[in-house]
Amino acid sequence: MMQSFIPRLKKFGALVLRSVRGEALDFTQGNISASILLLAIPMILEMMMESTFAVVDIYFVSRIGVDAVATVGLTESILTLVYSLAFGSSMAVTAMVARRVGEKNLGDASRTAMQAIWLSLGLASVISVAGLFLAENILLLMGAEPGMAHANAGYTRWMLGGNYVIMLIFMHNAIFRGAGNPFLAWYALGISNGLNIILDPMLIFGWGPFPQLGLEGAAIATNIGRGVGVLFQLYFLFFGNRQVCLKKYVSLDWKIIRRMVVLSTGGTGQFLIASASWVFLMKIMAHFGSENLAGYVLGIRVLVFTILPAWGLSNAAATLVGQNLGAGLPDRAEQAVWRTGWFNMAFMGLVALVYYFLPEQVLGLFDVTGDVLVSGVRTLKLVSLGYLFFAWGMVFAQAFNGAGDTQTPTWMNFIVFWLLQIPVAYLTSIVMDLGPVAVLVCIAAAEGVLAAMSWVVFRRGKWKLRQV
Repeated sequence: MMQSFIPRLKKFGALVLRSVRGEALDFTQGNISASILLLAIPMILEMMMESTFAVVDIYFVSRIGVDAVATVGLTESILTLVYSLAFGSSMAVTAMVARRVGEKNLGDASRTAMQAIWLSLGLASVISVAGLFLAENILLLMGAEPGMAHANAGYTRWMLGGNYVIMLIFMHNAIFRGAGNPFLAWYALGISNGLNIILDPMLIFGWGPFPQLGLEGAAIATNIGRGVGVLFQLYFLFFGNRQVCLKKYVSLDWKIIRRMVVLSTGGTGQFLIASASWVFLMKIMAHFGSENLAGYVLGIRVLVFTILPAWGLSNAAATLVGQNLGAGLPDRAEQAVWRTGWFNMAFMGLVALVYYFLPEQVLGLFDVTGDVLVSGVRTLKLVSLGYLFFAWGMVFAQAFNGAGDTQTPTWMNFIVFWLLQIPVAYLTSIVMDLGPVAVLVCIAAAEGVLAAMSWVVFRRGKWKLRQV
């Protein structure tokens, strides 16, 4: 048995090295499982780097106080709307770039990528203006107490005002994924995270020559880290000489932008609907007090640490579907989705076991006690019950997106999150007075319903006929 295991381990190690080295590969041929791993490994690393931002920030911010943690949670709820625009637009970009790469039309792939950057700059400008001038009002609208909103508005102002770096880093990574170069995405986020880890304690607590900026320092550190990552990405996009090279395609092309906007409305809609539902869930949780809210925020931050890597694995399905449909291989595209789903289920299932049986040990990494710890443990245990369903749901969603069918996940998200999850969560937790437990159960149950709906629609196969 050991004799057969060692060659497999060596083969897997070789795949890991190939994936992180960033070799130019054709994902429209060869072993599907190997293709998934070659794409998924850097994509998982990318998403782990992205989730590290959340965990690192909350690790240091938790040492400031409960109000600081609650402010981060409320701001993150608003930032999920920014992430919705970034994720939604990136789905259109990944689908369009992947389809052109699958067709071997690298000139149009590069031209499409440049238009994505122009689009993201326009969207970020609107959000930035609102964040700079309305930060305190936004916190009040989210249910923050006036004193907390006034004291901590600087954090929200920095995070929303500097959303350019969020939009661009996600858009650039979408281009890399569509082109089959996901290793560049996690390189950029590795640089960003390294800077954030170094600058967070320095700016928050005033270490060394830096001033003590408190909560606001966390936002500044994040923006600096992401900003340097964006510069790294731009260098490769303009001078990297890979499938996508932008230096010959800097002019605006309104025809491509209009097509991208049409596709983005579906992608943005699905994430906006899902993210906005989290905003309402946060408001419901705020009804039960700051300590419950802080524990919920902490638990969600930890859950995100594994949800984002799972999204990274799911992103492999989007790239494989887009490139293989572009190459005229729909059956290979479908096979890649099923294979990715099983991989994702295995990963999420293992994580769910840890969160359900060892929540106190996981949250022991943070300096929390009492009701905050109780709330965090409850969040980990109950939300993780939906992880197996979540695993399949996100793979199906990315498969639809990779095919350019961004409308299907949108209407499914609307039905599940707005017509079912939010009303039931409000009625059971507040009207029926079942408390925050009811909200958490609704979160897990909604993922089960969404996965079942996605499975039925995917089996019908209409996504294979989409033109991008």
